Amino acid sequence: MLTFKSYNCLAVPAARHKLRSSKPRKTVIVIVGMPGAGKSLASSVIQAQKIPVFVSGDIVRGEARRRRLEFTRKNLGELMLKLRKEEGMGAVAKRLIPLVEMAVNRFVVYEGARSVEEVDELSRRFNVVTIAIHASRKARYRRLKKRGRSDMPREWSDFVERDNRELGVGIARLIALADRTVENEDSKKDLKRRMRRLLKLTLQNKKF
Repeated sequence: MLTFKSYNCLAVPAARHKLRSSKPRKTVIVIVGMPGAGKSLASSVIQAQKIPVFVSGDIVRGEARRRRLEFTRKNLGELMLKLRKEEGMGAVAKRLIPLVEMAVNRFVVYEGARSVEEVDELSRRFNVVTIAIHASRKARYRRLKKRGRSDMPREWSDFVERDNRELGVGIARLIALADRTVENEDSKKDLKRRMRRLLKLTLQNKKF
């Protein structure tokens, strides 16, 4: 049985080594935005091109399931903060890395990053391009109420509390430093059109 210690890396032919090192790095398209900004809709445009999408909330829910926590807004919010306190601000991205490595696609999407540290964590292994989806607070509150999910705000104070929690983990800095910003104050059709144009430019970028 071949073990790590018995493997002589100097015996690898130069041609094979060169071929392996020239393999293109995967690219992670990071979608960032405040709650209700339109991240899921933006991601759906990319997913329609057969590009896999990984959602930060799903990763946190997976950890909640492992810890046998009920999927409540309070529990998930507290777990998100706890993970970052215990393991650093890049904790969720660390859990994403093996999923990206297993994906057969050269491009993948990470929806819902919340800090620059997460992007830094991904950048150590992959190419990364960040796209910030921006919408006003009133528009975001209206959308969160309308979609009626279990984590929707019951009233404005709930919405503000959630915003403050997101801001507390550094999302504002990540949005400010994003490679691209897409405004989402108009219709769904407008956001989809803008995202399709931006995706085309991203996929054609020779850097990737």
